[in-house]
Amino acid sequence: MSEIFVTGHRNPDTDSIVAAISYAALRNALGDREYRAARIGSINDESARMLEKFGFEPPQLIKNMRTQVSDLDYDRPPALTSNVTMDLAWRTMRDVEASTLPIVDEEGRLFGLLSAGDIATHDMQTIADSRIDELPVFNLLSVLQAQLVNESSFVIETVSGEVRIAVPQAIDDPLAEGKDTILICGEQPEIIEQALEREVNCLVICQSEIRSEWVHSTANTCIVSTPLDARTAARLIYQAVPVERACHTENIVMFHLGDYLDDVREVLLKSRYRCYPVLDENERVVGTLSRFHLLRPRRKRVVLVDHNESAQSVPGLDQVEIMEIIDHHRLADIQTGQPISVRNEPVGSTVTIITSMYQEYGVMPSPKMAGLMAAAILSDTVMFKSPTCTKKDIAMAERLARIAHISLQEIGRELFAVEGAEEKPIEELFRTDYKVFHIAEHNIGVSQITCADASPLLNRRDEFMAYMQKLQREKEFNFVILMITDVLQEGSHLLYVGSDDDMQQAFGVKPRDKAMFLPGVMSRKKQIIPMLTALWG
Repeated sequence: MSEIFVTGHRNPDTDSIVAAISYAALRNALGDREYRAARIGSINDESARMLEKFGFEPPQLIKNMRTQVSDLDYDRPPALTSNVTMDLAWRTMRDVEASTLPIVDEEGRLFGLLSAGDIATHDMQTIADSRIDELPVFNLLSVLQAQLVNESSFVIETVSGEVRIAVPQAIDDPLAEGKDTILICGEQPEIIEQALEREVNCLVICQSEIRSEWVHSTANTCIVSTPLDARTAARLIYQAVPVERACHTENIVMFHLGDYLDDVREVLLKSRYRCYPVLDENERVVGTLSRFHLLRPRRKRVVLVDHNESAQSVPGLDQVEIMEIIDHHRLADIQTGQPISVRNEPVGSTVTIITSMYQEYGVMPSPKMAGLMAAAILSDTVMFKSPTCTKKDIAMAERLARIAHISLQEIGRELFAVEGAEEKPIEELFRTDYKVFHIAEHNIGVSQITCADASPLLNRRDEFMAYMQKLQREKEFNFVILMITDVLQEGSHLLYVGSDDDMQQAFGVKPRDKAMFLPGVMSRKKQIIPMLTALWG
């Protein structure tokens, strides 16, 4: 089975990142080793500081969850090198029941494609043209199960000529071509002596005792002895040709493991080949893909934490198999094809729920993991001052702090220190914790920056407003709102782009120059979005 990604929402905050890390660690501790923490956005400064403090790497970044070639159960037939014999290629096709084989160079990169039709075409062409040029002696010995007879044969690398059979009743002289001949004969000493006198290019002796004078012959003839009869040898000798001479090498349609299934389908609609090579990131062949592989693709599997809304989730969510949802937000619009486990609790942090699950399963987090989880709860509950905070959040955070031997007050001060508030690009600050919401045909973008001192951020008001106006135009938002939540003031400064009347109706405060202060408002989820929903709903 493929790995299961555990991921939070876009523009992830600390709760989202830590929820993915801690839940993947819990499931892996229980023996489900395929769980992997992931993220679908950049790590903000707060999260980065906490990860570094407790010794964790950021989760794997995933840009989308669209089904790729790597998710398909494509075929993995042997990939033969271009110098193997046609005989070996045919036997390989028969053994693995494949009609097409990828042909590769010495480094495993695609050289061409060989089909059963290519082999049949090559075989039919030998009826009209019996000549073989530069046939490797090594291949000849392999196909005919033969041995070299004379010493001079050991220095001959290739043989060429018209393939002739020395049959007694034959009308044509088998030595008519002279030296430029590959002669096949049986127990025919006289023919063999004549062939050596004329120094034919190659002499294939079938099912015959080898005389000493042939062994010591100084003729420039490659003499080989085979246990096969002349008829079989005559048919097989053409199968000693390297596959590079028969395989298809031009205009090959191929795919890479990272290619998306939607794009692959478009290409297949325009081509008629039976199968297509699959290459890895190093251009090495890893398999072949046929149309039927696209009928039932193996979807990526994902656990969603700290969200259950498609607009906040990973792109391509409609192509994945959602295994589970763990969240503390309102139920939104995500749909699944089958029943799944959903754990949704009215608490201030997703990590609070996951901490409960650690307890239920009897797994104690390591001190480092406990410290990181406590920091996530403090972050999402704004040091327990958010209206979303519950007694359960406080109890779980205190329990984790005891395991980690840390002070919640010290961690809180580190969490809400906004570094670089005066120097960082406005876009980077704005997108620290940014989400998009769709409410009653209204599209709004809401960013929240939580800090212990709002002054440095408010001093850059004009820059924020200019960026928000640009964002509104580009995304066609009805509203763009920035919450600057001051932990010490226990309230939020709101800067916004949109209707003054709507803002006044929603929050009961008269705005002044596209700004207002809302005392006691600490939560976007519980105090901002519900008020807008009530207004427009």
